[in-house]
Amino acid sequence: MEEQTVIQRIWQSYGRILLTLCIAALVVHDVFGTHGYLALRRTKEEITKVQSDLARLNKENAELQEEVIDLRTNPEKIEQLARDGLGLARPGERIIKMPQPQGQQADKNSK
Repeated sequence: MEEQTVIQRIWQSYGRILLTLCIAALVVHDVFGTHGYLALRRTKEEITKVQSDLARLNKENAELQEEVIDLRTNPEKIEQLARDGLGLARPGERIIKMPQPQGQQADKNSK
């Protein structure tokens, strides 16, 4: 009987402290742990960023696919690229190139 009362007294004096420490440890683990609240929030932010990157890349991919189709089917687009990019002209046409101002020339050289 005496042994049981000693255990009860110990439990009464230290039990609540022990229980409070365990609850505090669980709360800290739930907030700061590997799968806790902060990790969950970081993961959600990362998912949002990846989804926005994916949307941007899908849009860019669609634009590039449109351009490929345009280049395969639209002769005017091909002619425009040949004229602008390669400096080509139709037979009988003359190309006159105007000198660029100094500031613009330096910008193109730095790119």
